[in-house]
Amino acid sequence: MHITVLGAGIIGISTAWHLLERGHTVTVIDRQADAALETSFANAAQISVSYCEPWANREAPLKALKWMFSKEAPLLFRPQLPFGEGWQQWRWGLQFLANCNDAAFERNVQQLVALGAYSHGALKDIVASTGIAYQRLERGIAHYYTDQKSFDTAGDAAALMRKHGVARQVVDRDTLFRIEPALRAFGERIVGGTFTPSDESGDARIFTQELAKRCVERGAEILYGHAVDRLEVVGGAIKSVAIRDLSTRADGQNGTSRKLATDQVVVAAGSYSAPLLRSVGVDLPIYPGKGYSATFKILKPELAPQVSLLDDTVKCAMSRLGDTLRIAGTIEVGNYDLTLDSAVARARCQMLARRVEQVFPGVCDTRNVDEGGNPAYWTGLRPATPTNIPYIGQTKVRGLWVNAGHGTLGWTHGAGSGKALAELMTGHEPALAFRFLGSPAPRAGTFPAPAAATA
Repeated sequence: MHITVLGAGIIGISTAWHLLERGHTVTVIDRQADAALETSFANAAQISVSYCEPWANREAPLKALKWMFSKEAPLLFRPQLPFGEGWQQWRWGLQFLANCNDAAFERNVQQLVALGAYSHGALKDIVASTGIAYQRLERGIAHYYTDQKSFDTAGDAAALMRKHGVARQVVDRDTLFRIEPALRAFGERIVGGTFTPSDESGDARIFTQELAKRCVERGAEILYGHAVDRLEVVGGAIKSVAIRDLSTRADGQNGTSRKLATDQVVVAAGSYSAPLLRSVGVDLPIYPGKGYSATFKILKPELAPQVSLLDDTVKCAMSRLGDTLRIAGTIEVGNYDLTLDSAVARARCQMLARRVEQVFPGVCDTRNVDEGGNPAYWTGLRPATPTNIPYIGQTKVRGLWVNAGHGTLGWTHGAGSGKALAELMTGHEPALAFRFLGSPAPRAGTFPAPAAATA
């Protein structure tokens, strides 16, 4: 079959790779000049199978209400008027609240861990077969606490993960310092932590771009610099995709538009998947969560961390990528805004820089530009669902598939999501307990359908 994949981030390129492995003809469409230049560009760099708790939990409503008045809040809701696209935010929020209970939390964790473990295996298989290097560090993820009350609850979260097969360990402060000696500089503030040795870190952008090159080597066509104008549906089945060349001609106008005939289409366009799918009657509650990151040059390599870290106080992640340190965190549920010059954006970026200096004083150059004048800060839209569980599977439109809604776990779940969808598209059942869109309950376990899916 000829399959067209819309989106060249980690999700789309992983899907393309696994489809090629199964003998399909693949075309990938992306508006950027290369792969992984949007949501996959500068994320937290963590493969965090063990740290996948959904945002929706019983404490989330009160926290979100309190955080609405803080520019630096880990989860910031910015209410929009309930009209047009603003209504999608309100609907998303109501479904999020419906999942803020213990039963839904554990049910959602179960699926996220299952997908994470499956995906981690898929990632290892790709790396073994391709030899892609991407600043990978297989040293686990450590989560450190500075508040005793919060640390006292760490055991419950670790026990829940162990219940689902993930070896998250609660460790005291001294053990944490042996795991990551760089934390000693901040040691007086730390009360303890948790550690999962099986997790890892690496640069999602480098990995995705290298995998995209290998897709082309295997025969894929990747049309960079092309926008998707619409999906063409005839008789309830996908027939073609209307695309437009974004390159500028000599007369100053954009390039040509054309229809790309195809047998099947995979929508893997991150937060932009939802409006595109709604245009053909497929309504999924995927809404953008604006995330922030900073990438700082390391000045003192011997004092910089090697283990990927989670900071419980400000809810951010830190990962070493060669001679730089990536710090990422905070989610802003507002709209499709990608600016970095608003008061809220500046405050959130400054918080990331300030936290690096607090935890690792003098270790990084935390100015807002690097030596070459490139900005240290970045923002991207995380395609979030109310449950944090992505939509992977077939829609009600024949030949139209979706692989989107991964939120902050796109890098963690990317390789496995691509593999699972390729399996589904070739008539096979992926070997994990996960409720795929348009499929019956999984072989192991029974889960309800993702929230309010009408596809």
